[in-house]
Amino acid sequence: MSSPLDRLSAGALDWLGRNLAYFDPYAPHSAGSPPHLRAKAVMELALLCHCAARLPDPSGARLEEARALLRRLWQREDFPRLFDTHPGAVPSYPLAFAALAPAGTDDAVVRGVLARLAPADLSPSGKPPLKRLEIRYYADKAGVRHGIEPYTELATLSPLATLPTTPRPASGFPGTGRLTNAEGYSLTHAAFYLGDYGRTAPHLTDEHLARARDLVHRMLEHCVGQERWDLAAELVITQFILGLEPLETSWGSAAIQCLVRAQRPDGALPGRSAALTAPDSAPAGELFHKAYHTTLVTALMGLVVLSGRPAWHRV
Repeated sequence: MSSPLDRLSAGALDWLGRNLAYFDPYAPHSAGSPPHLRAKAVMELALLCHCAARLPDPSGARLEEARALLRRLWQREDFPRLFDTHPGAVPSYPLAFAALAPAGTDDAVVRGVLARLAPADLSPSGKPPLKRLEIRYYADKAGVRHGIEPYTELATLSPLATLPTTPRPASGFPGTGRLTNAEGYSLTHAAFYLGDYGRTAPHLTDEHLARARDLVHRMLEHCVGQERWDLAAELVITQFILGLEPLETSWGSAAIQCLVRAQRPDGALPGRSAALTAPDSAPAGELFHKAYHTTLVTALMGLVVLSGRPAWHRV
């Protein structure tokens, strides 16, 4: 008998599969969207497919059509140009384009994208730790030489190790001392890069691991209370990366139940949060733009947690 998490993940994957046409940045209904936002959606889909392909059950037919769409897009020389309207695209998007290239992609397009990077793009100079982590993560996957510090050094500088664990009434949520939503996202992204979405140990000392778990616990409590669905799903993945079994923790389990309640019968998570939900009467295109990110990260969360921990040690 399937668990609530099985059904949550399967529903999200099915909805994504039925709405692949909306990921295509060249489809007629995409014409009114900013180019970099169209490309961003594609890159999120590519990340899901990349992570799924490494798991014992890569979701087979559920993602095969998505992989076919990605293969077609990666062969278009004009696709990477969609990022040019985004001021922060370099070097993150060119590196991610190379790192997440679907199997069978012609190297010529990838090499052309990487050739646009300058040496300064791949150096640590002037970049905050989280940006350096992102660059190293995608550069390593793409086989690109860079000057970024080792993960063991970046881990001690990351939000997982540096965000405050004591109350800050002036900058946290009123009366709670918890982190802001932006800081919550910085926690999850640092964990994703350090732990490769649950495939490697996160390079944290025991002390930093304990404080990171505490930060995630407190942030999850807030997200469940506020029905902040996308961040809750990311934080559950972060729990897994930090060596926890989310279904065995109070707030990991509560977060999954929160997502189960939020999921529509068609499998969509209809927005980033309850406050940003698309109405039931929304046109299909509007629903897609509101729902795709949270639905995708929920599908990814299910795949990561349900796959079990790989061979590296349990913390």
